[in-house]
Amino acid sequence: MNDPIAIPPPLPSTLPAQTPSHPSPVDQDADHLRLLAVFHYVLGGFTLIMCCWPGVYLFIGIALLAGIGNGRDRAGEMIAGAILTTGASVFVLAGLVIAGLLIYAGRCLTRRRRYVLCMVVAGMACMFVPLGTALGVFSLIVLLRPPVKALFAA
Repeated sequence: MNDPIAIPPPLPSTLPAQTPSHPSPVDQDADHLRLLAVFHYVLGGFTLIMCCWPGVYLFIGIALLAGIGNGRDRAGEMIAGAILTTGASVFVLAGLVIAGLLIYAGRCLTRRRRYVLCMVVAGMACMFVPLGTALGVFSLIVLLRPPVKALFAA
């Protein structure tokens, strides 16, 4: 009982020595651009949905201009209808343009084209707090890297 416990020798490894694989910087930049493009599509779609809300005021303004009121103060209805119609039209059109630019910038990021447009849209996205701000800041950080500029120039 005084026998020491025998420890078997280690088995030879049949697996090759694995080294940690890190993606190359070019692959990492391509992944970042792909993610930014997806997030531009998402924010563009969200903006497209949200720019439809002033459409309610557009219909109210059109109804007031058409005379679908009680008729007691027709001049007041016309003024209110004109203000509502004009304001809502401006907001809807501006929202559609911004949503279109966000979606187009996502497409340009995917194709690595129109670097300046992507930079401008990234700055413009910062207006939409908090999601657009995060997207715009991260887009600017990625787009300002020299290897990413080289991807767009190629």
